Amino acid sequence: MSLLVVGLSHRSAPVSILERAALSGETQVKLLQDTLAAEPAAEGTVLATCNRIELYADVDKFHAGVAELSTLLAQHSGVGLEELTPYLYVHYEDRAVHHLFSVACGLDSMVVGEGQILGQIKDALALGQEQHTAGRLLNDLFQQALRVGKRAHSETGIDRAGQSLVTFGLEQLAEGTDAGTTGLDGLSVADVDTWAKGKRALVIGAGSMSSLAAATLARSGVSEVVIANRTLARADRLAQILSEPGGTGVTARAVEMVAVGDELTRADVVVSCTGATGLVLTAEAVEAAARNRRTPLALLDLAMPRDIDAAAHRIPGVRLVDIESLAEASADAPMAADVDQVRGIVSDEVAAFGAAQRAAHITPTVVALRTMAADVVASEVARLEGRLPDLDDKQRAEITQTVRRVVDKLLHAPTVRVKQLASEPGGAGYADALRTLFDLDPETVASVSRADLNDADVKNRGRV
Repeated sequence: MSLLVVGLSHRSAPVSILERAALSGETQVKLLQDTLAAEPAAEGTVLATCNRIELYADVDKFHAGVAELSTLLAQHSGVGLEELTPYLYVHYEDRAVHHLFSVACGLDSMVVGEGQILGQIKDALALGQEQHTAGRLLNDLFQQALRVGKRAHSETGIDRAGQSLVTFGLEQLAEGTDAGTTGLDGLSVADVDTWAKGKRALVIGAGSMSSLAAATLARSGVSEVVIANRTLARADRLAQILSEPGGTGVTARAVEMVAVGDELTRADVVVSCTGATGLVLTAEAVEAAARNRRTPLALLDLAMPRDIDAAAHRIPGVRLVDIESLAEASADAPMAADVDQVRGIVSDEVAAFGAAQRAAHITPTVVALRTMAADVVASEVARLEGRLPDLDDKQRAEITQTVRRVVDKLLHAPTVRVKQLASEPGGAGYADALRTLFDLDPETVASVSRADLNDADVKNRGRV
């Protein structure tokens, strides 16, 4: 089996296509179920964010796998296959590993170096585990991706290469105001703080991105944060966390979605990021709120598909920043020197992951060989006991231990060496050679593999 990823992102597709292809939580579950039902795939999980949709699978046939995964993405996204295909990219085996590790480090993000992608990768793995569609390969891959991403952030200054999408969006809103000047590296945090200080903020949604936006605004010095969400209890929980002394200490309150219209007339800055499939704020609603205002209204739409009508940017006194404008603004963002260091980390980790997977591939064969050797020892000891019934327990134990030591010493060097050879590129054939040389039963090897997979499934449940 081999790793395959088929997907599209802000690098390959326009925002209009990404917006239409966005997958809801229920759709992601159905996509995974159908992926496992497809003939070429044995494992699968989906990484869906505001600017990427990627389907990862362990397949036994490359071309059939690409065709099947592409078709499944088209079916579940609602974008026709012919229209979607030009925007899809495909990565296979080591290149697929390299891609995910790069994504985990923030190298493939709209804002280079942003750390929120780690949480999204964690969610993707958790979904695969909950649906029992992520087996040994994808569990190992995504767990390692999380470690690689954390290593990149702890060992390098990749954080300096960019900010979270929330911070970047707020900087774009503040740009051009009297909060400060814009240098080559964009606005500093201090400029955003100056712009945000004393403003009233409305955050629509209470998910991870909305929570990050609310916390960022609170730390930037807004006077009030209002949280609107379809589930009031969730919005209330976030408001309590923000207003606690141990939190940000900002004045925060929760409202139902029906109150968004009224709150819009009082807010100075609005951040929206919901899972809605339609518009949350129409141009008419925004215009009505802006009609009698004396101060500008700043709107930040981080949802995919969009929450706020794109036509709102034409309304006098309204500034709208959305995913599309953020993509354009980030296209010319400077790259930090730390990016090269992170690329080196990714390359090293890809090589290490490949070696570990190749070594693990031969483990069931080695286990089967040692099991066969143990059976031979047991059989010969039993035959000896039949021929020498007068042996006492001490003598029998000594003979048994001696035979086991001889077998272990004979097998030690070959098994250690074959694991080393198997970890190198092109080492997959050593497992076949070992099975042939020792005439190992294929079913015995397969049963060891199944046992390992079952153990891995049990261990990985609840780990993320």
